Amino acid sequence: MNDGIPVTSGGAPLPDEWARLHPMSPVIRAGRAAAGVATIFGIRSAAEHQTPWDAIAVFAIAVVAGIVYWSVTRWRVDGGELQIDTGLVRRQQVRVPLTRIQGIDLVRPLLARAVGVSELRLVLAGHGTGSARLAYLHEDQAVAVRAQLLALAHGLDHATPEPAERPILSVASSTLVASYLISPRLVLGSLLVTGSVIVMVLYPKQLVPTVGPVLAIFAIFLLGVARQAAAEWDMQIAEAPDGLRLRSGLLQTRAETVPHGRVQAIRWVEPLWWRPFGWVRLEFDVARRRNADPTEEQSAMTSKALLPVGSRAEARYLLGHVMPGATGELPPAAGVPARAVWRVPLKRRFARVYVDESYIACCHGRVRPDTVIVPLHKIQSMRWSQGPWSRRLRLGSVLVDTAGQRFTGSARFRDETEARELLARLADLAHAARSRTTC
Repeated sequence: MNDGIPVTSGGAPLPDEWARLHPMSPVIRAGRAAAGVATIFGIRSAAEHQTPWDAIAVFAIAVVAGIVYWSVTRWRVDGGELQIDTGLVRRQQVRVPLTRIQGIDLVRPLLARAVGVSELRLVLAGHGTGSARLAYLHEDQAVAVRAQLLALAHGLDHATPEPAERPILSVASSTLVASYLISPRLVLGSLLVTGSVIVMVLYPKQLVPTVGPVLAIFAIFLLGVARQAAAEWDMQIAEAPDGLRLRSGLLQTRAETVPHGRVQAIRWVEPLWWRPFGWVRLEFDVARRRNADPTEEQSAMTSKALLPVGSRAEARYLLGHVMPGATGELPPAAGVPARAVWRVPLKRRFARVYVDESYIACCHGRVRPDTVIVPLHKIQSMRWSQGPWSRRLRLGSVLVDTAGQRFTGSARFRDETEARELLARLADLAHAARSRTTC
């Protein structure tokens, strides 16, 4: 079945001949899906006191499918491209020019860590990862291949070592846990459970119809919080010549590099329930096309936080590394006019905008205010918005778009004259900022 194609091993150089992935790849790829389905069949068989042949069959089919996928998948580096061929009935050929590689994420799911393998996800200019991935390689092989591909992508010799990094910030696990324990989702879920317990004590006959739905809702809240907390666990941030390096994860670990100049916008979030502790969250947006691949969407969620939780001083420090001179704390004088209370009665005090020669920062929200900071040279388009109600109040909104997908800078419900002047001013400032960055 091998057809003379070697299986890559730890420490091997980039192959110029076709090579296989790690032999344990079929087990890792099929393990999660097969385990879930097999568990369902296994529980049913146990309840019926029967041998779980259904579970065994599902797991066996998944493993066989994984072996077939592994046997028809091969990769190599040739002609300045990473080439990946796969597919049995429907062949798929992926050709990735090394010059388009902007970063390579090193991902280790729980089962992969137990086996000692890692996945490489290539981040391409404007495309995210998609099908440009190697899942899985031996851990040592994955680290070596990642370093060599990045060196070739930057026009260096493949033997050039990965640039050294300097740790600049780490998120304490205790702070992360505390920030999620006081989150509204968890607090609301706890209140629901407490209420159901009280009902159960006072009205025992209502036990089944009351507790079941409440526990289901609480489980949804808890799983959502646990999933995000696990993704952001033990966040380590380091600075390197090629960008910021982020490492995090409890069950699935992830190491990624955010190249300099690739960040399109940053969101400074300061929820109401964090203010007594002085905590702030930073999220970043990069130029990446939407992808229907669910693994890619999950990766996007995992890598969304630049700083999951930290003090204002830490947030300012990190923001200064990514966007020198930017601020997430806007002066109160940049608010909207008093008549805007008819449009944003509860959030008027927090609707602010600040513009200088390099950035535009827009703040919105009262309970969970967030400030979106956009470098002027990253602006792709600007829009003027004025609905019929805003027209009667002589209010206008200016929105700026970037190549990112998550954040939009929006100066909403400004004085109409001020908004038109802001739109014209932004056009001039953005042109000047782009001229400075290209010089």
